[in-house]
Amino acid sequence: MVTDMIALRGNLMIALKRFVLLGALWVALTSNDPAAWPVGLLTVAAATMLSLRLLPPAAHRVRLITLVGLVPGFLAGSLRGGIDVARRAFDPRMPLSPGWLAYLVRLPSGAPRAALGGELSLMPGTLAAGEDGRAIYVHCLDLDQPHDEAIAAEERRIGAGLGLPLDDRRRPPS
Repeated sequence: MVTDMIALRGNLMIALKRFVLLGALWVALTSNDPAAWPVGLLTVAAATMLSLRLLPPAAHRVRLITLVGLVPGFLAGSLRGGIDVARRAFDPRMPLSPGWLAYLVRLPSGAPRAALGGELSLMPGTLAAGEDGRAIYVHCLDLDQPHDEAIAAEERRIGAGLGLPLDDRRRPPS
């Protein structure tokens, strides 16, 4: 009973935060025009309910400070990826051995996996292109590169940044 009350309070706080954020966006978009407030109130309430339906509160919460800690790795990966693609575009002698890699994921579904997919798309020569619940499918420009190790390191970095301990073993296929 107490845990249900705590969960309800947490969900109400998340709904309130989303309502305030969407309300602030509405005020900014309408230049705080009082004539837009009635429509805005209804729109923001509907958008809040829709956001809760499409992205329900999760057991693992993402905090702003955690995201800030992931920014340096994100920027470095983006820069490396851009340089690698530019080199491959301008130097036809660069090796290409394109193909698909199925990486067994340890991160839970939702935002952590979406973050990993985004990071993989910034890594040199890789593009995350879907998942099946246990594996992320990655298209690689050069399968001869050690992508498994790079993806595992990125997964550990994201897991640590989000406070999600990952065991050293990758999950076996189910």
